[in-house]
Amino acid sequence: MTTITLPTKISFKEINRLAIPALLAGVIEPVISLTDLAIVGKIKFDTIEILAAVGIASSLIAAMTWILAQTSSAISAIVSQYYGAKKLDKVESLVAQTITFSLMMSIIITLLSRYYSVELFKLYNANGKILQYAVDYFNIRVWGFPLTLITFTLYGVFRGMQNTVWSMYIGLTGGLIHIALDLILVFGVQGVIDPMYIKGAAYASLTTQIMMLAVAFYFLYTKTPFRLKLSDKFHPELSRLINLSINLFLRTAALNFAFYIANRYATGYGKEQIAAHSIMVNIFLFTAFIIDGYGNAGNALSGKLLGSRDFKTLWLLGLDLGKICCIVAIIISALGAVLYIPIGKLFISEPQTLNVFFRTFWMLLIMMPINAVAFIFDGIYKGLGEATFLRNLLLSATFLGFIPTLWIGDHFHFQLYGIWIAFIVFMLVRALGSIWKFRTKYLTE
Repeated sequence: MTTITLPTKISFKEINRLAIPALLAGVIEPVISLTDLAIVGKIKFDTIEILAAVGIASSLIAAMTWILAQTSSAISAIVSQYYGAKKLDKVESLVAQTITFSLMMSIIITLLSRYYSVELFKLYNANGKILQYAVDYFNIRVWGFPLTLITFTLYGVFRGMQNTVWSMYIGLTGGLIHIALDLILVFGVQGVIDPMYIKGAAYASLTTQIMMLAVAFYFLYTKTPFRLKLSDKFHPELSRLINLSINLFLRTAALNFAFYIANRYATGYGKEQIAAHSIMVNIFLFTAFIIDGYGNAGNALSGKLLGSRDFKTLWLLGLDLGKICCIVAIIISALGAVLYIPIGKLFISEPQTLNVFFRTFWMLLIMMPINAVAFIFDGIYKGLGEATFLRNLLLSATFLGFIPTLWIGDHFHFQLYGIWIAFIVFMLVRALGSIWKFRTKYLTE
């Protein structure tokens, strides 16, 4: 008599054990930008220009971080696969080499971007006060970029070990420090600290990134077997890590090209349009990192399941994570609808910009379930090492979906409506492509 063995599902409790801490850790970077936006939006002079400048500068920093932080996903995928195969000791030197690689790349990018900051922001159509404020903010905050990149690389190591709690502690520490510093440095303390306004927001972010890296190293040395000891030989997996990273770099470069073009068009439509667009983009990123908490759980678990060759459980994991994230996305949309007006007034009180925001914010809310599907499979594919597929999918979504739709919207003078219709098409291509790949490959494994 033949015995049929049913695949073991990963429990909702196990998924949440990884997802909830990853969620809380991941939202800190967009929280830093959102906090800066909310607080500088209360400055009494040049409010629209300052808000637009911080939004543009934050978008550039986010783009730089996303592109180079893909080493975090690559190291997470490899560490989780070795963890699943119970061979974690085989990647000790790889961790040190990955951190060194991240540090070298981030220093080069930091120096180049700071030197050419004026030229970079002119590419966003920034000029006048918006250009000056963007450069002032960016030239301070960019020094924290290497620190953030190393912290994210360590997040990837922790996630590969099936632990996202340490990252959560790091993120929460950073978030609390940043909010306090933002209030103190932007507006000052009477008789103690003079107001620093937009530069104060940048210094608050930089200090936060220093503190987060210090806590990350504490967990590396006290909770993991890894040490920063460089070997005189390249690790055998280093070439695979670099290959994964390059494909993920290209994938994320395509993603950020879409955000860059959107910012450029929005800036060209006027200062109220770019200010409202900047708020929406940062809310988009914030909600993306919330949903991506489950994507990070999928990243860690899928890599582990690949290491143990358990494809049936992997298929069930994809279905369960998709359902969970769609529910989370619907809840976010519902909260956004209920708090529609307070959300806008949290960031800006200027009537014209508020009006633009209120006319278009609903488009972001209806995107949420589509985003959920795209983000969850994005995390799973990173854990599986499917970097080539992700690269091709994002290139298609950007150049066959987003750009043509944006051009059509611009031709018909849709302005911000056209930009966000293009984002909806962009996310649809990502979501549908991800589902197709998962069904055709992993359902039949």
